[in-house]
Amino acid sequence: MSSFSNFLRRNFEPLILSAQVFVDLGVLLFSCVVGYWIGTQLGSSDAESPDIRVYRQVWALMSAVCLVSFHAFGMYSPVKSLLNMEEFKAIAKATVVSFFVFWTLTILLLPGRGGSEGPIHSFLMPIHEQISLPFDEFEEGAFSRLTVVISFVLILLLTTASRFASFKYIQALHRRGIGNRNVLIVGAGACGQKLQNKFMLVPTLGLNLVGFLADESEESLIHQRSILGTFEDLEAVVKARGISEVFVALPDQAEDRVMEIAAECERIGTKFLVVPRFYHLLSHKIRIENLDSIPLITRAERRRSLFGAAAKRFLDILLSSTVLLLGFPLFVIAATLIKRESEGPVFFIQDRIGRESKAFKMYKFRTMHQHMSGDAPTPNSPYDPRITKIGRYLRRYSLDELPQFINVLRGDMSIVGPRPEMSFIVDEYGPMERDRLRVKPGITGLWQISYDRQRAIHDNLDYDLYYIEHQSLLLDMVIIALTGFAVVKGTGAY
Repeated sequence: MSSFSNFLRRNFEPLILSAQVFVDLGVLLFSCVVGYWIGTQLGSSDAESPDIRVYRQVWALMSAVCLVSFHAFGMYSPVKSLLNMEEFKAIAKATVVSFFVFWTLTILLLPGRGGSEGPIHSFLMPIHEQISLPFDEFEEGAFSRLTVVISFVLILLLTTASRFASFKYIQALHRRGIGNRNVLIVGAGACGQKLQNKFMLVPTLGLNLVGFLADESEESLIHQRSILGTFEDLEAVVKARGISEVFVALPDQAEDRVMEIAAECERIGTKFLVVPRFYHLLSHKIRIENLDSIPLITRAERRRSLFGAAAKRFLDILLSSTVLLLGFPLFVIAATLIKRESEGPVFFIQDRIGRESKAFKMYKFRTMHQHMSGDAPTPNSPYDPRITKIGRYLRRYSLDELPQFINVLRGDMSIVGPRPEMSFIVDEYGPMERDRLRVKPGITGLWQISYDRQRAIHDNLDYDLYYIEHQSLLLDMVIIALTGFAVVKGTGAY
């Protein structure tokens, strides 16, 4: 490995985050310029003749406030959330906060505002005179309020699009092996296998799995060629393979054994991360209490916001009504093609299990031959003989799901939520899986826009638990937007 490749591997995240600051600054300035152009075209300026010098000062202040807010909301953190959901939410929060901070500064801090000199302005005036702050052109009505509002709307939209593009670009770099960190998993059981699957499915993590260490007595689920030795070989493997991080996947091992491996990692100066015992419990929001020196873990209180529930229902009704109204021609075309190709009803109606284990009838366009439909596992291949020709097209672009907006209007489902399962699958649920029944099932969700979307619904509990524990109107809107991209790309179900 060349010295440059070694440098890039070790410093990839700091370099990317530094570049991201300049990209964000470019997006901010571009949004401001476009907002200014739109504002002047609309003739919406409060000033008689908008002065570009004033707007340059406005742009500088807006950009500075936004960058500080982006940093405060964790947008330059190397830690990534599931599908970068927290980053998209942070963009919206940071933009709204920046909007109010900007107006607060223009009211309280800038000289000459309204001809008044309040205590804050008087305090800052000597500083302004000493260092010549670049806001001496500001006066009441010197710039358009509507132009600033347009600019902030563009900042929200373009920053989201920019971060999404950056996310895809970094993903492409990691797929090519650029900037990946060599990692080692200690433990070759079910937990180690699950980590391996995540590394493979989520290339944006930038983790290159070198192999496993496994105790001879451990029941291994990993191919023997991937096992590089036992726990006692940790130091030798780390040095020989250039390991940056060690994942200790031994949740069922004795605490002393795990602490021994952690201590060895510390001794040789390698970062380690431990999958804890009862790690499924930590998928929920938890609260840590202390009984003297003993930490205690408990589930956080589940308080459902009345406002949040009402806002979610309003969004469901608004969007489902719009889709059903505007999509009526698609309903007619799909129904005609389905009837022409094969005998049977247009709709496939099936009992599914919803919130609080209540059964309801879910509607879909029929995509399989009538005599092959029924309670059976979902097709996982476009060549499944049960699927009709038109059904293959409908499933690819998720058009078979359109009738489920009727279920949303009826209140059986929501637009965003865990997918509803058939009763024979729900009967096999364990305690963790039953958490999916705490909320209304949805047409789309995190699972549908994830890397795991081709696997069975009940095999992807992580996505549903994340949504249930973090659900909000903002998260719903992010998922709906990303679902729109997936539908346009044709990455729906088989």
